[in-house]
Amino acid sequence: MLRGFVHVLAWSLATGAAVTLSWWGVHTVMAGTVYDRPRALPITAADATAQESEPPASSTNRPTPSKRPPSPPSPSPEPTGTPRTPDPAKTPPQDPGPSPTTSGQVKGYDTDGGRVVFDIGESSATLVSATPGAGWSMQVWKTRTWIRVEFGAGADRVSVFCTWHDGPPRVDIGNY
Repeated sequence: MLRGFVHVLAWSLATGAAVTLSWWGVHTVMAGTVYDRPRALPITAADATAQESEPPASSTNRPTPSKRPPSPPSPSPEPTGTPRTPDPAKTPPQDPGPSPTTSGQVKGYDTDGGRVVFDIGESSATLVSATPGAGWSMQVWKTRTWIRVEFGAGADRVSVFCTWHDGPPRVDIGNY
């Protein structure tokens, strides 16, 4: 009986050590794959009014059909000469304007290797997203005056350059 207990104890210790070592290895590898969170872009007043008038469609939130017909709106008499004050809940928030580093001009570029989206300002640009196509890999290089996104599949290469070192930002796409 003591011999069986020793075997179970040895097996438990070896299994615990193996699980701990595996978890530590996976954790170390996965810790290096964390990306920056995407930036939220400013919403202009025109976008805010369009969003208020039309709610976004959702696959999980369907409007329930009404069992009774809608009643026509009843006209409410308003005294003349009294100005109406707007309802604060329905007025769109005031837009402070775009920040100095962005212009709110988000432009996407589709290539054979994938899609790249830049937020292009007057004197600089930022990378919003880059998504490789099926079977393509991707690399990104950033400096203070340019951004390069390269998609690769085998010997094929597609590069998307956004440069602003000698003027306003411009985007060049090249197949190599």
